[in-house]
Amino acid sequence: MNHTKSRTLDNGGDNRDNRENTAFRAEGLTKVYGVGESRVYALRGVSLTVPAGDMVVLLGPSGSGKSTLLNILGGLDSPTEGKVFFGTRELTAFDDRHLTLFRRESVGFVFQFYNLIPSLTARENVALVTEIARQPMAPEEALALVGLEQRIDHFPAQLSGGEQQRVAIARAIAKRPRVLFCDEPTGALDSQTGIVVLQAIARVNRELNTTTMIITHNAGIAAMANRVLQMADGEIQDTRINAEPCDPTELSW
Repeated sequence: MNHTKSRTLDNGGDNRDNRENTAFRAEGLTKVYGVGESRVYALRGVSLTVPAGDMVVLLGPSGSGKSTLLNILGGLDSPTEGKVFFGTRELTAFDDRHLTLFRRESVGFVFQFYNLIPSLTARENVALVTEIARQPMAPEEALALVGLEQRIDHFPAQLSGGEQQRVAIARAIAKRPRVLFCDEPTGALDSQTGIVVLQAIARVNRELNTTTMIITHNAGIAAMANRVLQMADGEIQDTRINAEPCDPTELSW
């Protein structure tokens, strides 16, 4: 494939220090669970820079630290050591109230399992988020962005797995978050359906300029990203920049 030209960067990021164009900057993130001989290092001194608007794919085996890193960047967890900056603000200095506001206003989450409410239609599932957002898009607009404008009044049981995942994406982006975190968003889907879901994520990234970070075990997905972080043993082992990210329809699954 001609879209995988890359170069390796040190320390998980480039050397630009333009804070206004940076979504996240992490310095020496370490996360330790347990005490004494039972201590387990989930992250070991991770540093990285994520430019605003980038599509980032995190690759690595289970236990490599991918989810821990995203949970810290997303304000769901805190590091044992190190700092995280969201733009110019130090996220790791936030108290619980400000972390809650950060998650509510700035971050959207998409997981492997859709977590839709069965008794609500697609429109109503998305509306749950728009009711608490400051400047949300209409549920119909969010669903149209992921190609479900014809399915807005269907219940989850009436939707395929891929359609349910796209409802989950619409729900996540309806509040117009600055960042979208996707943890194995295609993990429960076949390749054809997964590509449709990735097309929806790519469209959100492109049209809303939403910084997007995707965790996946599927190395083929890396070709659609601006940058690829390869993780192992709690560290970023390699960072690659794709000179020409490809369209999801061109991925080698």
